[in-house]
Amino acid sequence: MPTLHWIAATAAIAGLAVPAAGLVARNAPSDGTCTKTTVAILGGGMSGVAAAQALTNNSITDFMILEYNDKIGGRALHTNFGKQEDGSPYVLELGANWIQGLGRPGGPENPIWTLAKKHGLKNTFSNYSSILTYNETGAVDYMDLLDKYSEAYEKAAAKAGRLLAENLQDQTARAGLALAGWNPKHSDMAAQAVEWWSWDWEDAAPPEQSSLIFGAAGSNLTFNQFSDENNLVIDPRGYNYIIQQEASTFLKEGDPRLRLNNRVTNITYSDDGVTVYSDDGSCVSAAYAICTFSVGVLQNDVVAFEPELPQWKQTAIQKFTMGTYTKIFLQFNETFWPTDTQYFLYASPTKRGYYPVFQSLSTEGFMPGSNIIFVTVVADESYRVEQQTDEETQAEVMEVLRQMYPNVTIPEPTAFMYPRWTKTPWAYGSYSNWPVGTTLEMHQNLRANAGRLWFAGEATSAEYFGFLHGAWFEGREAGYQIASIMQDKCVQVYDNAQLCREARPFYEPLPGTSPLDHYNILNGWATSSFYSSDSAQKE
Repeated sequence: MPTLHWIAATAAIAGLAVPAAGLVARNAPSDGTCTKTTVAILGGGMSGVAAAQALTNNSITDFMILEYNDKIGGRALHTNFGKQEDGSPYVLELGANWIQGLGRPGGPENPIWTLAKKHGLKNTFSNYSSILTYNETGAVDYMDLLDKYSEAYEKAAAKAGRLLAENLQDQTARAGLALAGWNPKHSDMAAQAVEWWSWDWEDAAPPEQSSLIFGAAGSNLTFNQFSDENNLVIDPRGYNYIIQQEASTFLKEGDPRLRLNNRVTNITYSDDGVTVYSDDGSCVSAAYAICTFSVGVLQNDVVAFEPELPQWKQTAIQKFTMGTYTKIFLQFNETFWPTDTQYFLYASPTKRGYYPVFQSLSTEGFMPGSNIIFVTVVADESYRVEQQTDEETQAEVMEVLRQMYPNVTIPEPTAFMYPRWTKTPWAYGSYSNWPVGTTLEMHQNLRANAGRLWFAGEATSAEYFGFLHGAWFEGREAGYQIASIMQDKCVQVYDNAQLCREARPFYEPLPGTSPLDHYNILNGWATSSFYSSDSAQKE
């Protein structure tokens, strides 16, 4: 269900990472000299590796990947947790966790599903019909609300399609759902829980903060194009195993083209090239660079750009949002919840999105006998629990579990942990969301290049933003586009599509939704001197 459940971890969690076998990088020089390369790839996640692979496929092997962490994989990050019977730990995904939309026989296939099959990644079907509902009194059946929401969503999604096709104004998802018949009272906590399960859990943002058009389109393009199946990755090698394995096809042990533990601080760029500076005093001079930083990193001014990014680019970066998606893991000495059910939906009596969705990993097909369950929070609740100690958050989760199972003596967990995504300096969140009123042109500005500085990542995918396959598509396309320009020829990217020696377009001025001459008393705007044409031109 959840998308690119991004990743990253605190310094303590990141310290658990070990470079993939065969991908140990050479240390960067510290004498201040710049290493020269043709293409600098900033970030070794799915998008960065896909870009490097695309360059390699086009016989461009002079590139360098600069990765913040001590292993490649980006926001597909796992950690050890708890204990198995033999004393070894379980492996849990902190970030990306699902393969979403697999593919149909004879139809297009999600490239992440293709890679999962290629590398034998262990995963299992997530059955969203396997769900029980609860409130503060215990088990309570409000499953009928799930059907009511689904009926309204289908109508809202159809309306979103018409708005898109007819170039009409966007709406918040809240407005679209309400007009389709789903408009729960704030006091209807069961309905609020159902809505969270159906919307917030996927978008990492509430309906009030999400675009109806692109919220619906983003899901439809994945699940209608590929399939509506979602598989949870439970491989002890980690989800990032497929990224590491793909990288090993063009990177060998000791390969100087991979620099791990490389923290970029400054980037200078122009129409002639890009220079990348790191905190160890090293620098890389390249003809082109592909920046795969998250929207969260770009919004938090972690890296200084010289010159400053154009205003159209800065505006696009700040217009989009970076969602936060937090999984909180608990292991017990027994499984006290139903072992034949995957999901448990809790409706808090006072607060929407308060520890709403629990998922069992102790269920058959996942990690049976693990006694592990995890609960997910997003957005404001993620930000809140990040400010708490583990002990404070554990106490809150345990109180909820004891409300859900009032007739069970629930022990204290034997293991407990969760990451703090917005405090992670190489991610600052989990994955991007498309806010209401943001247009395709504005999104194009997010992905457009500035001089020879290119951008890629899940956020730059208009079709698959927030998804791991979006990161793959965008990295691959950026690599192919640069190859096309360098080699002065068209290159084939998709089955029937080619890229031909072109930079990505951008839109300097973006029109509003109402022409200036419509701001008059007839339209309810009595003030006539609020904004002069001179100031408009200056702006």
